[in-house]
This record gives sequence, structure tokens and C-alpha cells, in this order.
Amino acid sequence: MKVCIFEDETYANFYPLSLTRPVFELKCGYFTLRERIQTHLGTDKVCYFMRDYLASWFERYYGLPVNKMDSLMGDDVLFVNGRWLMQKDELKLEGEEEAGFFNDTLLYLRARKKTLQDIYSDDLNLREILTGLAENTKSKKIKVTLINYLWDLINNNASQMEKDFILLGRVGIKGTFPSGSFIEGDSDKIFIASSAEIEPLVVLSTKSGPIFIDEGAKVLSLTRIEGPCYIGRNSQAKGNIREGTYIGPVCRVGGGEIEETIIHGFTNKYHEGFIGHSYLGEWVNIGALTTTSDLKNDYTSVQVYINGELRDSGQTKVGSFIGDHSKTGIGTLLNTGCVIGVGSNVVAGGGVTPKHIPSFCWYLNQKFYKGSGLKGIINTAKVVMERRGVRLSSEQERILEEVFKITDGERKEMIARSRR
Repeated sequence: MKVCIFEDETYANFYPLSLTRPVFELKCGYFTLRERIQTHLGTDKVCYFMRDYLASWFERYYGLPVNKMDSLMGDDVLFVNGRWLMQKDELKLEGEEEAGFFNDTLLYLRARKKTLQDIYSDDLNLREILTGLAENTKSKKIKVTLINYLWDLINNNASQMEKDFILLGRVGIKGTFPSGSFIEGDSDKIFIASSAEIEPLVVLSTKSGPIFIDEGAKVLSLTRIEGPCYIGRNSQAKGNIREGTYIGPVCRVGGGEIEETIIHGFTNKYHEGFIGHSYLGEWVNIGALTTTSDLKNDYTSVQVYINGELRDSGQTKVGSFIGDHSKTGIGTLLNTGCVIGVGSNVVAGGGVTPKHIPSFCWYLNQKFYKGSGLKGIINTAKVVMERRGVRLSSEQERILEEVFKITDGERKEMIARSRR
């Protein structure tokens, strides 16, 4: 049976992180939502459906069919919603034809080859096919963890990392661990990969959860790490790294304090400052003394801009959501529930930032500017990526061009409002 992982129509709830990637490429625990689905279903016979402008990059990077209707033909297919934070044994690959729903959201639909052939038409898109199949298939109500907003990833990250440590089953100190460093708590909740390096005067505390330090990672002296925590491949960590923190590959994180945060990868936060209950994308640079607020002084729930509208998160702790290729200047103070788009440059000049900074926009001294524009951001991205030995592909460049178009209206409106 083939698996089809699809994006549904809620992708805008995950802006700005989902502007440059399909929703199922967001991370929670050690894996992306997509990796988790494929791992638990145990198959590599997979195709994907997502927004068209993301398809060419994804198809080239993974070498698997994307948005190809004919890829659904010739086999039984299990359709799976990419927002599902799937756990082990929640769904079987094989089984009878049925549609599974959580509330009114389609989670999965299992269809036989003949059923698909009977409904298939070149004039139909995936949503229409799924609607038609669901109307004529036995339905089942189930309760699972469905990701609806970015803060759902943060809220589930710590517990998911604990489960993933058990799932991987890797325990022990394989890499460098000098006598001057210490483990506080259960040493069976530690994994240090063979090419990882721990410098002297490091404390790893497993009292609140496991710690996984991946290949090529380096933890510098005078660092304290509290589990559950993951330090990604070839990343460098220093400072006070508290519970619930995921640091992806090739990051430089040091100084200050970080907690309950997901750093997707290839991102720098190397100086003093606090980052909490936040999600940082790729190729982000956090300037020295940049600090996020993740708790309001009156302890009321935090409001967050979602697709142009201020929405109550229902959460008392929400930090910042920062899109790919964005940067903050020295001493930037990020408001509670701040949303910073793709390719933005934030230099707050001593004041607290607004709650929403559009993509490809400069925020300088409490005013919005168009900055260096699309070409300037792309040129900067090329320089930044080449410093890590990575090339900005033509497909990625086209994604940035499309994001610039998608966010043009909100950017112009904010700049015009700033001039009044």
C-alpha cells in the first residue's frame, strides 16, 4: 500500500514557518511531522501533495512524487493528513477502507485501487477526490494530537522528545566526555554520539528528561543542559539550555538562556539574551542581547497574528515565531507572541517590537521600511549559506520570490501605516 501525505487548507495558520516549507516539514520532537508519519507506518512508498510553489524544491530534494495525480493510481493508497503528530500504533498501514476523522478534520483515508480508479478524473484535484472518497467510505471518529498552530508544536515538543529518546533506543556516552564534566540525574537518559564532543565544566541534567547529543555536535565549557533536549548534528551549544529545547543541525547556540524552543536548523543565536517558547526557522541570525517575552505581566493568554488577524492563543506562555532568513539586531526586544516573517531585518532601537513584522521588511527605530528588497535578501541569503557550504538552489530562490509576492500586500500596508 502506498502512503500519500497531504497538506490541508490550514497551512496559513503556520505562517511564517510554512511560507517556505509544507506544514508537514515542521518539527516536533526529534523529527518532522512527515518523518514521524513515515516512521510509524514503516514504508518508503510515499507521495506528497502540497502548495504548488513548494513542489519543485521538495521533489528535487527528496526525489519522490509531488502533486502528481497519476502517482495515486495502480495501488491501494492510505491518505494521511500531514498535521497529525502521529504516535506509535495509532494507525496501521493495512486495513479496510475507512475515513478517520478528528472532530471535523480528515486524518486519514484508506482506499482500494479500484475505488480510486472509479472516482479518478483528470478534472479533479486532491481535495475533490478526498471529499468524494470520504462521502462514500465508512467513517470513524478518533482522538489524536492534531497540530493546529505553531504553539502546538512548542507545547508538545518536550513530551515528544521523551518519547523519541525511547523510540530510538540509543543510550550511552560514545563521544568525548572529560572528567571535569558531570551528569546530574539518571545516566541512562543520556546519549552522546561517537563524534560529539563535550568540553570540561559541562553539566548535563536528566532530572526532567533525556538528553540526545547527535553526531559532530560540540558542547562548550560552562554549559548547563536540562533534558528533555536535543542538540543536532554539527551544532555548537553553550550557555543555559533549559528543558524542552530542540536545536537542529548546523546551529550555533550560546550565551544567555534558551528554553522550550525549536530551532529548525542552520541558525545562529550565539550571544547573551533569552529565547523562550519560540520557533526559529532556518538561516536566522539572532543578534546579541536579543530577548523574547514569552509571558505577559498580567498572566493573561497571549494573542498572536495568524494570517493577518490577531488571535487568542489560549496560552499564557508564547514567545516568538521567526521565519527563514530573518535577522535581529543587537538589543532587540521581541514582544510576547511576536511573528517575524521571512527575510526580515529587525533593529528595534531600544523599544519593544510590534507583534507582527511582515516578510522582507525592515523594522528600524519603530518604523517599517522596504529595506533592500527581494534581490538584496536573496544575495544576502547566498552569502550566508555559502559560509556553511550550502548553495541556494534555483528552486529555493523561486520559493523566496513567491513568498515575496504572497506577502506584498501586508508589507505595503504596514510601511504605509508607518509613514502616517
